[in-house]
Amino acid sequence: MKTFKYLFIFLLITSFLPQINAQSMSTKRDTKILIKTSQGDITAILYAGTPYHSANFIKLVKSKFYDGLLFHRVIENFMIQGGDPTSKDATPGQHLGSGGPGYTVPAEITPKYFHKKGALSAARTGDQMNPTRRSSGSQFYIVTGKVYTDAELDRTAQMNKTVFTEEQRKAYTTIGGTPFLDGQYTVFGEVISGIDVAVAISKVKKDRSDRPETDVKIISIKIIN
Repeated sequence: MKTFKYLFIFLLITSFLPQINAQSMSTKRDTKILIKTSQGDITAILYAGTPYHSANFIKLVKSKFYDGLLFHRVIENFMIQGGDPTSKDATPGQHLGSGGPGYTVPAEITPKYFHKKGALSAARTGDQMNPTRRSSGSQFYIVTGKVYTDAELDRTAQMNKTVFTEEQRKAYTTIGGTPFLDGQYTVFGEVISGIDVAVAISKVKKDRSDRPETDVKIISIKIIN
């Protein structure tokens, strides 16, 4: 009887460990990463305020998970997406975008982090299959976006039943972004240099599935601080 009692207590405690670890990590500083691509280098930071996503991304980077994968979906004035493990050594025309590490990450959606140009965000499956908006375990996208007018933001806010802060409005009307994604996906970092590389990637010639006709590879991703 005592054995079952102790086992129950052990399971109860361990069930809270991921949350405890994530909360403790939220007090740490942001993490800087270097994304080396076949088109050039992109430097970004991972937010300490999104501990689950940052810890997961760091774990994958340290295991070299991303090395050799493709940016398999690129759309001008929108974003570039990568992180599908099936894209490594993919054949021309092969359908990509459904691969992952075999798990998802709890959503960490907050108004503090939004889809301005350069935002690093987690891809996910749609609401119908994924009502809690859990993120893909590995797929991410970098926002290239476009500049919006205040009138366009007003219409977007009305459609999405949301309110943009002054900070969001300033960003979307100056550097641009994808405001219609706010509140839908987890933003867990941002590009601090090399956004021009991401924009160039978004403009490459692509097929009907938005896959670049000439592969754009993630050569490596490294932690640099």
